[in-house]
Amino acid sequence: MVFKIANMRCGGCARSVTSALRGVDPAAEVRVDLERREVTVEGAADADVLARALRGGGFVAERIFA
Repeated sequence: MVFKIANMRCGGCARSVTSALRGVDPAAEVRVDLERREVTVEGAADADVLARALRGGGFVAERIFA
C-alpha cells in the first residue's frame, strides 16, 4: 500500500509516520520517500486501519491506488 502524506516534511515526520504504522503492525515493512511525501507499507494490517493510525498521529494521509 502507498499513502501520500501531505504534511510529512522532515526526518522527524518520517520517524513519527513509521512509529504510527508499526504501532498497528509491528512487523510491517515501511519505506518513506520524503521527496515525494509518500510511504509504502507491506504488512498484514488493513489499509483503513493504517490510514486511521496516520490520521491519529496528526498526518494528512491519502491512499494511492495503482
